[in-house]
Amino acid sequence: MASITLEKLVKRYDKVEAVHGIDLEIADGEFVVLVGPSGCGKSTTLRMIAGLEEISGGELRIGDEIVNERAPKQRNIAMVFQNYAIYPHMTVRENIGFGLYTSSLSKDEKNARIEETGRILGLTDYLDRRPAALSGGQRQRVAIGRAMVRNPSAFLFDEPLSNLDAQLRAQMRIEIKKLHQDLKTTTVYVTHDQIEAMTMADRIVVMKDGYILQTGTPVDLYENPADVFTARFIGTPSMNMIPMAALAGKAGLPDHDPDILVGVRPHDLIVNAPKEGAILTISGEVEACEPLGPETMVHMRIDGEPVIATLPGNVAPQVGSVVVCSVEAGKLYLFDAKTEKGLGRK
Repeated sequence: MASITLEKLVKRYDKVEAVHGIDLEIADGEFVVLVGPSGCGKSTTLRMIAGLEEISGGELRIGDEIVNERAPKQRNIAMVFQNYAIYPHMTVRENIGFGLYTSSLSKDEKNARIEETGRILGLTDYLDRRPAALSGGQRQRVAIGRAMVRNPSAFLFDEPLSNLDAQLRAQMRIEIKKLHQDLKTTTVYVTHDQIEAMTMADRIVVMKDGYILQTGTPVDLYENPADVFTARFIGTPSMNMIPMAALAGKAGLPDHDPDILVGVRPHDLIVNAPKEGAILTISGEVEACEPLGPETMVHMRIDGEPVIATLPGNVAPQVGSVVVCSVEAGKLYLFDAKTEKGLGRK
């Protein structure tokens, strides 16, 4: 295992700079998730760590060694791709063992590693089958097994679950997290899915337009977002953003600076149950309701602004009705409307 350090890391394609001198320290054994929308630079960053993209500037260290000029096979890392990248003509055993092809281990030692990897991943009964006879989740486990069998210093995952259906994604999230807890291998995981990031990461790195916006634990990013983008990207449903001007005259807000955005999470909007001492009380017209089983998402308009609140699953106000929402102290987030930087809570 090893730590991974990025210092002023840059990636340019001709005159276009895709990653702008980012700094990041990943501790030995840590599970770090790079998250952000398509084109934010997260996969490019991962591929620079892997050695699959040339580094245009800055320094990359794995452990104490600078690896900028090292070939991928010299970095002792293993990468799991979105499309599995396993060989259809090989058995599961042969696919897993392919990672040991150039190893100096004896045949018996290689077989022992393959058997142990298969056992850990629940693939023992499938070792002699070919990928065509496996489910999507099993194929992804084979791809992970091929990376695992080499005992790398770090695992790199590039959106490995995006080809799976929702149920399999949830199952594989748990399996990958359990695997990390057992192996304690440094892991860098790329995804655009904030639920994956929230449920799997020790730390999340939020990226946008080739920059790192914020780094922290899932709870820290959810409770203390540094900017509008992070506030809306982390958490489901997204945080509501309401211009302060739209809240003029509402209870609990002493000023109505038009250069401030007010953020409130849907779960913090208390609907039709006024709270004494609420810092904000607002009313809105219901436009639609989405029943999701344990909760209902209520879409409404407040002074023309779209707002989402949540209610228990067995409650759904009539479309067109007016509901009153209140917010308790400490649940409002203030942002500068021009810079989109956080100004604290209220």
